[in-house]
Amino acid sequence: MTKRTRPWGYGHPIDGAQPNWNLHPDTLAVRGGLARSGFNETGEALYLTSGFTYDSAEEAASAFREESEHHLYSRFSNPTVAMFEDRLAAIEGAEACFATGTGMSAMFTSVACLVKAGDRIVAAMSMFSSCFVILNEILPKWGVEIVLVDGNDEADWAKALDQPTAVVFIESPSNPLMQIVDIPMVSRLAHAAGATVIVDNVMASAVMQKPLQLGADVVMYSATKHIDGQGRVLGGAILGTAEYIKTKVKPFARHTGQSMSAFNAWVLLKSLETMSMRVERMNQSALKIAEFLSTQSAVARVSYPLLPSHPGYELAKKQMTGGGSTVGIELAGGQAAAFEFLNRLLVIDISNNLGDSKSLITHPASTTHHRVGPLVREQMGISDSLVRLSVGLESVDDLIIDLTQALAKR
Repeated sequence: MTKRTRPWGYGHPIDGAQPNWNLHPDTLAVRGGLARSGFNETGEALYLTSGFTYDSAEEAASAFREESEHHLYSRFSNPTVAMFEDRLAAIEGAEACFATGTGMSAMFTSVACLVKAGDRIVAAMSMFSSCFVILNEILPKWGVEIVLVDGNDEADWAKALDQPTAVVFIESPSNPLMQIVDIPMVSRLAHAAGATVIVDNVMASAVMQKPLQLGADVVMYSATKHIDGQGRVLGGAILGTAEYIKTKVKPFARHTGQSMSAFNAWVLLKSLETMSMRVERMNQSALKIAEFLSTQSAVARVSYPLLPSHPGYELAKKQMTGGGSTVGIELAGGQAAAFEFLNRLLVIDISNNLGDSKSLITHPASTTHHRVGPLVREQMGISDSLVRLSVGLESVDDLIIDLTQALAKR
């Protein structure tokens, strides 16, 4: 059994003295959740094991009755995964966290564990395509009603939430147009309707936005993105109150196999140590690139929250400390112009991932959002001219040169 020496978060006993001040998230990203074994290793241990043993039958029975703390099976919990969960919870300011195999398993689990036939879910219209499929194709088969709200008009949200609702799902900023939802306003209305508010915080990351401090109840991540941010592993995370994680998420996830592998947790745990530096650098570069693109005649529109031209600019400044690492670029000339632009790039890779140390670009209408169809894409504002740029850690000057030559007419 490992000993939890420095959780510095919620939900676990602490052995020995701890700082008597509030530690900065950057410190927690390096030291939060640390659970050293009897060897007192410096680096976090990787526990590649499927199961665990007990000193007696009585101890096993007690552990399964949850009368004692003991890892049962790595589908339920694992020491390395627990370190990642504790560290991310400390950074986020959440009471508890449950790590999942992918970001979409986190999204599905966070919502599905709360609903049954006859329940209602209200969601913001702008979202990632797989989230849209879960909410509008899969859950309706369970008898769950879905109501979509487009925009930030309080009257529209109030109308959608004028009757009992189980869940409100928000993706803010949204993928790929970085649209902003007023989290405090929606949370207030949602709570009056009895709903649990879930925020997909992938595009902002825990570095640039804290939804729990804005009124949300639950935060979910694709840890594949900024948390790993180096194109290595898949992962997801759900954060909220200890009661929500214990009574809702864990029973659902454990029996449906949504858990994270120990190896992926170890990679992600180490990635958290540099997440703040990486995301801040990416945000700085993304803003410079968005400002540059706004001056280019071949670009019809740039969607970036911290551009004054963005419709959610004022709200983004209130809710976020940075605009994110992703820029939506509307080119003049339709899909043909978009494809030509992508094919001319020399440094930036064509890929459907985001939040990576390498700058990546994709054409959402034909890749990430092709599944939802042209009508839904039109409702989301995703045109055939739109490309999504995820800004990485390369020199911003090199990236601007690459974009410049790709935009140039030949």
